Amino acid sequence: MTSAAIESSKLSVHKDHVQILRDLTFTVQPGTLTGLIGPSGSGKTTLMRTIVGVQTASEGSLDVLGKHAGHKILRSKIGYVTQSPAVYPDLSVLQNLRYFGVLVGADRKDVEKVIKQVQLTNQRTQLVDTLSGGQKARVSLAVALLGDPELLVLDEPTVGLDPLLRNELWELFADLAAKGKTLLISSHVMDEAERCENLLLMREGRLLWHESRKKLLELTKKPSVGEAFIAAINAIEKAEKVETK
Repeated sequence: MTSAAIESSKLSVHKDHVQILRDLTFTVQPGTLTGLIGPSGSGKTTLMRTIVGVQTASEGSLDVLGKHAGHKILRSKIGYVTQSPAVYPDLSVLQNLRYFGVLVGADRKDVEKVIKQVQLTNQRTQLVDTLSGGQKARVSLAVALLGDPELLVLDEPTVGLDPLLRNELWELFADLAAKGKTLLISSHVMDEAERCENLLLMREGRLLWHESRKKLLELTKKPSVGEAFIAAINAIEKAEKVETK
């Protein structure tokens, strides 16, 4: 049996005596595209930072690709894209990728491969500062793809982009998953959840759902993830009111 790409059990994270994540238990299977969906402030970024090892868990366990989150062996196996572009605007696409390629031990063939993969061949010599928003997002994704990582963790990669550019990126994400990559992609836009085969729905640091989108819609008898999300919140609040009586 193939081991899980990400496996969490009762994971909690505290920052400055405030609990950010509350008892999260879920599994992400390899080779899948999972949407981490929830409003701003729900804990999505903290969970992603914990998965890639830059945030320490306070309680519970979190294994990534068979190792404890943060293990040094995972550095070359995870590609991470933060909300803010982590590339140099005064360098070209090619210069950025060659620089970051050296850091992860990728050769020039790998650099050319990811440029083609994210469809930036025609912009390879352009300064990043002159690119469109969608092209800049593709540069960040290309950096994350260097070294052929097994897991891609993408934090709000389509935020601020127009619908056409968002669609192009989601098509690329689906293609990467079809080729065997495991992707965890966060978004606060509910219609993007419709593009994910599996969902982690979060609200106020808690996990409301951690299975397939199809099963969520069947269980809630709702036509969209947005409506199902609201139904899940209402069900939890109703149950909590019963418990407090």
